[in-house]
Parts: sequence; structure tokens; C-alpha cells
Amino acid sequence: MIIQHVSAITLAYIIDRIVGDPPSWPHPVKWMGSLISLLDKHWNRGKARKWRGFAMVVLILFLVLLVTSCITFIAYRIHIVAGVLMEAVLISTTIAQKGLQDAALEVYRPLQDHQLDEARKKLSYIVGRDTNQLDEREITRGAVETVAENTSDGVTAPMFWAFVGGAPLAFVYRAVNTCDSMVGYINDRYHEFGFASAKLDDLMNWIPARLTGMLMILVNKTLQGSKKEAWQLLFRDAGNHPSPNSGWCEAAAAALLGVQLGGRNTYKGVVSRRALIGNSLRPLTSNDITETIKILKRTSLAFLILLWGGGVFIELANTWFQSALFI
Repeated sequence: MIIQHVSAITLAYIIDRIVGDPPSWPHPVKWMGSLISLLDKHWNRGKARKWRGFAMVVLILFLVLLVTSCITFIAYRIHIVAGVLMEAVLISTTIAQKGLQDAALEVYRPLQDHQLDEARKKLSYIVGRDTNQLDEREITRGAVETVAENTSDGVTAPMFWAFVGGAPLAFVYRAVNTCDSMVGYINDRYHEFGFASAKLDDLMNWIPARLTGMLMILVNKTLQGSKKEAWQLLFRDAGNHPSPNSGWCEAAAAALLGVQLGGRNTYKGVVSRRALIGNSLRPLTSNDITETIKILKRTSLAFLILLWGGGVFIELANTWFQSALFI
């Protein structure tokens, strides 16, 4: 089964690179979001909000796992090729490399034309912070941080869980990530109701984020400084982010680019100061957005190759173990 999963992941990767997520097409994440909004409206009230939030996550994961497991089971019963193709289509909806790249380029292009208002508007579509007063450097920082963080969240993490359990687990990951993005906030409305979503998202991203951060350093060249310094910065600053996982990819990107990320953000007028990540060996420029996209692409491809290596190793080990049992 593991080689079938990796084959499906490879096809999904190709589908996403070519097609992406056209806005007009139906998408499972939109359906998940609608259900989360409905449950948030009716369950996020009164007492025991933490338990209600836990029940919401359990219900959504049960439905997602049930539906995707049935679909893939039926497809594999028809034929192994049908199963792999169906898994590929399903997994491709959990990967967002092309969408992430396109969204970042939507910020980059007006920056190149010095259209700051348009760049601020486009950035507001992909970040939660206030963007209406940001200068060129801060717009760039927002785009770079988003691409870096979502290299794991949006690409390698769903690929990792698809490797572990095929399309059903890739969908489970995407459902957890969607719950976290919608209700996993530390504020009066969500600090209890979104508690389970946030903690489960942290748990499911723990391994992928660290693998991705280290792989980013391993397969990409540094624009400033040496590889040794980049590794040192990664392990020094990965824990500086408020998220236990996002800092790994942001620290890796900062080390490779030779820039400093983090600092002052505002959310609905409220100032939030984050620890600095990386060394400011040079100032951030709009071209760092395209450089981060290159890091995203190389890392994603390297992660796919890593999964193939892991799949082949597991299959060979399994074959050897079965043979040894009959000796």
C-alpha cells in the first residue's frame, strides 16, 4: 500500500502544480469551512465551550474520515489504478503549492510597480494582520512569512499524512488545519472553543514542520552567509515563533535569505510584538518574495523525493521481513 500512496501523492503533486485550486471549482475545504461556521454559530455559546469545541473537531474528523475512506475503498475495489487516481485527486485538494505561489505573486507584482495600496490589499487576503499602513518592507515580510510557514502547513504536511494513511489521513490533516485557522485563536471568543483545534493542529504539524525546516536548509542555497550559519540560525530561532511549529520554516527561510523576520504586527488595531527570527544581514526587498517561492518549490520537490525513498525502504524492509519469517 505504501507505494500506492506515494504514487498517488506524486500524481496529486503534479495535479496541484498544473491546476491548483480554481476559485470557481467546488473544494472540500470550503465545505469543511461551512460546517465549522455552522457549528461555531450554534455550539460556541454558554458553558463547557472547551468540550463543545472538542466535540466539533471529533464530529468533523469522523465525517471526513468516513467519507474519504468509503470513496477510496470503493475506488480500489474497482481497480488498483482507479484507487490510485481517486486518491491522487483527493490528495491534490489538500495541497496548496500553486495557490500559495499565485497568492504571493499577487502581492509581488504591484510591489514591483510601486502600487502599495494594491499590494496591501492582496496581502490582506492571505494574512490576519492589519495591512492598511504597511510599507514595502513590511508587506514583503508578510508575504515571505506566509509562504515560508505554509510550505509545511499547505504542502509538505498533507503530503506527509497522505504517506502515512493515504487520502483519508491527508483529509483529516486538512480538516484539523481548517478548524485551527477558523477557531484556533487566543481571544475571548475562541480561547476555549478553539482549544482542541489548536492543540491538535500543533500535534499533527510537529513532525512535518521540523522535517520541512531542515529540508529547506539542506536543499536550498544561502543568499547570505554559509550553510553552517544557516543551520545554527535554524536551531537558534525556530522556537522564537508563538507557534511551536511555524518557527521552523520561518527560521529556515530567514537563514537562507539572510534577512530578519518577526517584529511588530497589529491585529484589528491591537499591537502584537513577536520575537525576531534570523539575522538582518541585508534589508528585505520585494524580490525576497520570489526567492521564498523558489525555496517552496525546491523543498516540496525534495520532500516528495524523500517520501519515495521512505516508501521504497519500507517496501524492501517488509519484503525482507516476510521472507525471513518463512526461512
